[in-house]
Amino acid sequence: MIILKIGGGATINLEATIQDLAILKQNNPDEKIIIIHGANAVRDELASKLQIKKEVITSVSGYDSVLSNKDIIDLQMMAYAGLMNKRIVELCQQSNINAIGLSGLDGKLIQGKRNRGIKTKIDGKFKLLKDLAGKPKAINTKLLTLLLNANYTPILCVPIIDEKNIAINSENDDIVRVLTQELKLKENITVNKIIMLIEAPGFLDNKDDPTTLVKSITKEELQARTQQVEGRMKRKMLSLTKLFEAGASTVHISDGRTQTPITDIINGKGTIIQ
Repeated sequence: MIILKIGGGATINLEATIQDLAILKQNNPDEKIIIIHGANAVRDELASKLQIKKEVITSVSGYDSVLSNKDIIDLQMMAYAGLMNKRIVELCQQSNINAIGLSGLDGKLIQGKRNRGIKTKIDGKFKLLKDLAGKPKAINTKLLTLLLNANYTPILCVPIIDEKNIAINSENDDIVRVLTQELKLKENITVNKIIMLIEAPGFLDNKDDPTTLVKSITKEELQARTQQVEGRMKRKMLSLTKLFEAGASTVHISDGRTQTPITDIINGKGTIIQ
């Protein structure tokens, strides 16, 4: 089993990624694949057109996140579950990958618990901001295995569903972690490889210098590496640490902007964490 996480940046080469994935599937017809994708660039473009303001909040612990209000959830339904999800399904079908696109709402596929809010500091005072976001807690693995056993490739995205059946935002890195955990626990399916395609050659010692690529990181190093980064990358590194705690064996982080993103990983490009 492979989980492929495709970043939502504007320069991710979706067409090349799916074409390259089709070659992987042709060479490994029995390999099951689940795709989880972002849509940040599409969301921001829609927000601009609809004149919806996006607010990035830094928590007291130093993690950046987009404040998820009703307008942001509506944007997610349009950008993630709508345009981007169906675009990837379309590209898969064009490459003879029989894909089916689902958000976490569909069939209660990704169930979560809503956060109390984001604790932040404004004008020297601590405040708890209401946030339609939360952590994934369970996966409808029966639905996923039904699709996988029928040779469909699931294409998954936010929003997920909370304990009151309300759509909420969540982090894809957390979804990957819970998915890995639940597939093993409930279905005895081991995720052998997790591929993360981003807008960089891999993990960089200096985020502004692509020549500082770190080729390999041990899972024991992740905690120290978390202290090197800031903003959203800090959250991602923490999620990677938790991912290995959940049982992941190998994670590949590589450049999703190239003409052969999947082949690049096979050829040893990017960063491998194990």
